[in-house]
Amino acid sequence: MNHLLAILTALVPLFGLIVLGTFLARWRFPGAEFWQRLERLIYFILFPALLVESLASAPLDPSRISPLLLAVVMTLCAGSGLVFATQPLLRLDGPALSSLYQGSIRFNTYLGIAIVMAVFEPSTLAVMALVIGLMIPLVNLGCVLVLSRFAGGDGSAVGMFKSLTRNPLILGCLVGLGLNLSGLGLHPSFALGFSFAGEAAVPLGLMCVGAGLSLQRLNADRSALVGAGMIKLLLLPLLAAMIAHVVGLGIQETQVLVVFAALPTATSAYILARQMGGDHGLIAGMLTVQTAAAVISLPIVLALLASHGS
Repeated sequence: MNHLLAILTALVPLFGLIVLGTFLARWRFPGAEFWQRLERLIYFILFPALLVESLASAPLDPSRISPLLLAVVMTLCAGSGLVFATQPLLRLDGPALSSLYQGSIRFNTYLGIAIVMAVFEPSTLAVMALVIGLMIPLVNLGCVLVLSRFAGGDGSAVGMFKSLTRNPLILGCLVGLGLNLSGLGLHPSFALGFSFAGEAAVPLGLMCVGAGLSLQRLNADRSALVGAGMIKLLLLPLLAAMIAHVVGLGIQETQVLVVFAALPTATSAYILARQMGGDHGLIAGMLTVQTAAAVISLPIVLALLASHGS
């Protein structure tokens, strides 16, 4: 019951902001151009600030990085393999495939933080920060590459490289990791500003998701929504648990890796799809459906983790 309450407490505000964005857009408030400009602000300023602030302060403990990095890479590769194996069955075009990828691989960082803080021991927080520090750059790298290849951009090696070097999310990851690994970190006078900007990215991004949501498309894209939900909420956490066992991760590392693999997709998926030519309507539906379905799937995952750790 405590697990369910913690999940509901974290999910209800997220879902509420999506609904708010939907109603505001239907009422044409404050106007159609507002949402497009807000998406660009989030994409070029707020989300990169969030990544810089998160990665600059992540505790990258060298003694724990190697096995955990291997498990993270294997989990993301396994998830990517599932997405591309599903493509012939769903027969998606390039933009829709890129959204299926984002909907199956990305994770809602803030929901994960809320769950780990509410459910696990305080000592797990350091492991969580390390997992976030490893997963964020790798996930963003994979998503930008897939969008560059399949969402109408230049799919050549040179074109994909240009997309990486110009992408604000990738640049945010590089700056954050550079500050961390160099030992400089973020100076306190800058850290607060980056923190404020990053905190604004998630709620505003969720409202943009709601504004871009089409209820008609939820029915039309049923197979893709179900496919992404199955991969993200069920198959990926199962694969993460198996990989953690094979790699030999400890209990805390396994718990955090599996929880983050089981999280619904992130708001940044919608913003990235809008800016790079992905199917933003499809990813908005995926985010909404997965956020609602996580009320059922996450307690099951946590119950299985509790039995494993006991």
